[in-house]
Amino acid sequence: MAERFQSFGLATPPAARAIHADDAIALLKGGQARQASLLAYGNGRSYGDSCQNQAGTVIDMRPLNRIRGFNAESGLLEADAGVLLADVIAHAAPHGFFPAVVPGTQFVTLGGAIANDVHGKNHHRRGTFGCHVESFTLLRSDGRSYRCSATDNPRLFRATIGGMGLTGLILSVSIRLMRVPSLDIIEKAARFRDLAEYFDLAEAADQANEYAVAWIDQLAGGRSSGRGLLFTGNHAEHGSHAAAAANAKFSVPFQPPFNVLNRPFLTAFNAAYRWKKARAIVPRQVEYQGFFFPLDGVRDWNRLYGPKGLFQHQSVVPEEAARAIVPALLTAARQAGQGSFLTVLKRFGGVRSPALLSFARPGYTLTLDFPNRGAATLALLGELDRMTIAAGGAVNPYKDARMSAATFSASFPDWPRLEALRDPAFMSDFWARTAGSFDQRRRGAEAAE
Repeated sequence: MAERFQSFGLATPPAARAIHADDAIALLKGGQARQASLLAYGNGRSYGDSCQNQAGTVIDMRPLNRIRGFNAESGLLEADAGVLLADVIAHAAPHGFFPAVVPGTQFVTLGGAIANDVHGKNHHRRGTFGCHVESFTLLRSDGRSYRCSATDNPRLFRATIGGMGLTGLILSVSIRLMRVPSLDIIEKAARFRDLAEYFDLAEAADQANEYAVAWIDQLAGGRSSGRGLLFTGNHAEHGSHAAAAANAKFSVPFQPPFNVLNRPFLTAFNAAYRWKKARAIVPRQVEYQGFFFPLDGVRDWNRLYGPKGLFQHQSVVPEEAARAIVPALLTAARQAGQGSFLTVLKRFGGVRSPALLSFARPGYTLTLDFPNRGAATLALLGELDRMTIAAGGAVNPYKDARMSAATFSASFPDWPRLEALRDPAFMSDFWARTAGSFDQRRRGAEAAE
């Protein structure tokens, strides 16, 4: 239980109780679900506590894993909410289709991808996952199933996309896939000396390519500060239409008693990674899994952070603030002595999500992974939050395990609209910790009057 229903960051307690999806469906249809007692759990790839409900029960959605239909002409796929993205890719690839938006792992469920409104390396062209959702069936604690789309129950449709599982139980989904000439990617890497050079390259890279993402050598200081590699990619005209087996080639078989990803390791890794990848300045054809999901090749790689786990910090800042704030965020982490194993920088475009609350918005998004070193790491993360909010940005809730209610509210000022549509039977530790604390303060103030 502890491992199976653990969030991926390993820094928060695992779910205390879990039930099969069929049992939860019976509870909901019978109107027997207690207040704040439930939360859907997909495949546990959220980094923090948005997929946990310590005071209640999580619902194991993975048994709902049938692909119900696929139109090979239109690319419309209908499936249960527990189907993995890897299975969607394998099913659609022979017909020349691929998900329009994929996150950094293929081991997410469709329900989880909707609930978090995930984004990928092509937000500048395709927006978020929610932009490609045609409809879904949502079961709520009033016992009713709602078909939700842009025209049917549109308020629930918008609230559920990016709603972190709080509006009810997604049972099945209908999504539109993207036609591609092949699964393979033509990848090119461009070196940049510093972040100023990256920003000079980023917009043109987006305009010319379907995919673009930058890797930053977060530990490099001095004149090398902000150096990195900008990767661009497009689907190859002549390549494979067969999905590779979604199996990790390597694994971390046990939990090390300490953090393996220490500073000497990271320094050596960054140097080797930069040297190897920088050789790809000439376009080369690569398999899609290596381009989109490199870490999926190592099963349980999160164990390398040791028994205390990791915290991931993902921020987005407006385009006009990025040239100042992104270097400042990297400097703050370096001066705090905290090394990030994976540091990613991307440009978000202007494609608007249908979601009521969506993290992705125009600007630049920076992702940092830190081993959990207790108070020192929490202090750094709090400072990164402060800098992000002061710049008019936001912090990603489904990557979070500790942000304050004030940071969440500043990031998502429309959160009360989601609260108004939240199913009373559904709650997460994240929501109780952030939005719930405002409600507790309100009730306390009313009681004092």
